[in-house]
Amino acid sequence: MSSAWIYQDDKQVKKRGEDRASWYVGWVDPEGKRRCKSCGPGLEGQRNAEKLRKKIEAQLLAGTYKSNDRATWEEFRAEYDAKILDGLDAANRNETRAALRQFERLVRPKRMATITTATLAGFVAARRKEPGKRPGTTLSPATANKEVRHLRAVLRKAHKWGYLPRGLPEFEFLREPKKLPTYMPPDHFAKVYQACEAAARWPEGLAYSPGEWWRALLMTAYMTGWRIGQLMALRRDEVDLDAGTAFGRAEDNKGKRDVQIVLHPVVIDHLRRLPGFAPVFFPWNHARRRIFEEFGRVQRAAGVKPDRKVRYGFHDLRRAFATMNADRLTADALQAMMQHQDYQTTQRYINMARQMKPAAHNLFVPDVSPRAAEDGEAG
Repeated sequence: MSSAWIYQDDKQVKKRGEDRASWYVGWVDPEGKRRCKSCGPGLEGQRNAEKLRKKIEAQLLAGTYKSNDRATWEEFRAEYDAKILDGLDAANRNETRAALRQFERLVRPKRMATITTATLAGFVAARRKEPGKRPGTTLSPATANKEVRHLRAVLRKAHKWGYLPRGLPEFEFLREPKKLPTYMPPDHFAKVYQACEAAARWPEGLAYSPGEWWRALLMTAYMTGWRIGQLMALRRDEVDLDAGTAFGRAEDNKGKRDVQIVLHPVVIDHLRRLPGFAPVFFPWNHARRRIFEEFGRVQRAAGVKPDRKVRYGFHDLRRAFATMNADRLTADALQAMMQHQDYQTTQRYINMARQMKPAAHNLFVPDVSPRAAEDGEAG
């Protein structure tokens, strides 16, 4: 039998009424087993049932029908890894794999049909009790929520492919404390900039000093608002130093689009100080985590520290760009320079900046002279 049909259960209609009774799709699978699936009540449920009916009927007629009621997590993972995971950008792929490892370690899923809202709630409950990065702490809500977001993307694909016969589970997130974000103020930036030459040790073996490398990296970050991943991927053949422009590739930014960006002369001047044959301006010949450790070490040598955490991160430079320029640039210009895909993201940065910094004029250029660092310390 190669047909499917939609219907409502008579008992439900009598008990709840026609408008509140669920619509179902019924069919007989190739093994002769009668199957059905609920699509919800009302006009929307009827429309969803009709769509599913056409899909199942087409599969039955084409001989491509496959029941995933007994599909295993291992089978889904194999298909997901081949079709989706391998095609993600490196950062998203690594984060997704990390979330899946934690889910598999704590839940140990076997059959896809057993993954429910309660399963995900149990995962979050177990995860939040595990140790955090610092001794004596538990996992932060932000980390748990990040993993749930990645799992949501994975399970949405599982639902779309028919691996979740009970439907897509609900995802609940932990409440995160609303803290005012940090940014690196100009006086701290000047101190860190000045400390680079004496304190920076890596990367070594280049045609210029590690301090020159760090000064160029930090100034470019402070004057463009780019993420650290995009900075490290900045290629020499994508920057025209004479024209003062840079080409941003879609795969190197979250906006997922190619952009042409005009660079400030201060940035161009610092990039000119990095001669070499490496394809990128900022080659790093150490493990990726070492760049964060080195950044922290330079900050300690400079004697600077944020108010609410151990050290500044690279994203604090990005927030500094937004803070110092939110009232100097139009929202459209800021969105283009920060390469946000969603305007609402840019608006959040603008709102954040207005909380932390009053309005000023023109594009901000930090004073990195030794006197600026001394004046900041004296103030």
